[in-house]
Amino acid sequence: MISRNYYYLIASLPYINYGDKPPMSSEEFRETCISELASGDASLLQYCCYDPKLAIETVEPTGSDFIDFHMLRERNVILNLAFLRAAKLGRPSPGEPPHDVPRAEAVAKSAFEMDDPLQAMISIDRARWGALDDMVGINYFGVNNVYAYLLKLQLLERRLHYDTGKGFAVYREIYDIIINTIPRFKEER
Repeated sequence: MISRNYYYLIASLPYINYGDKPPMSSEEFRETCISELASGDASLLQYCCYDPKLAIETVEPTGSDFIDFHMLRERNVILNLAFLRAAKLGRPSPGEPPHDVPRAEAVAKSAFEMDDPLQAMISIDRARWGALDDMVGINYFGVNNVYAYLLKLQLLERRLHYDTGKGFAVYREIYDIIINTIPRFKEER
């Protein structure tokens, strides 16, 4: 695939840091990209997301080394977390966790060992942000920077939704459903 540069698009983007308020929604940026990118580059925007199912299922090369490595890294984090959770719960392993991306494996292990789920998610998202910076490479105006920007906007949007009060309320609701509807738990109370 030919690597194209998008000088105007990238030069017009506001600088963002992890923890900032997103300057635009990821959907607004995606729409801009669809009209600004070459059709081959725009077709790969569908992979610029944090969808566990898509990451697990996307194993064939997409035509972009950046996208392929992003999907591989996400797959590694997800599968390593699943392996660690199964081991902790004494459940059958979903298989040997992948070791293709050592830093992704370390991110999963570090997050898994945290007691606070919110801090674990923030840790994973910060690692994702850092990985995107590493993956962009030296071609600042290349399409990889467009893909990374879209993924970073999604991380910023996720961060806006992290709310301890809401999280605890959802946890409490799920816990009450489990306790009150599963016969084994009802009997033990």
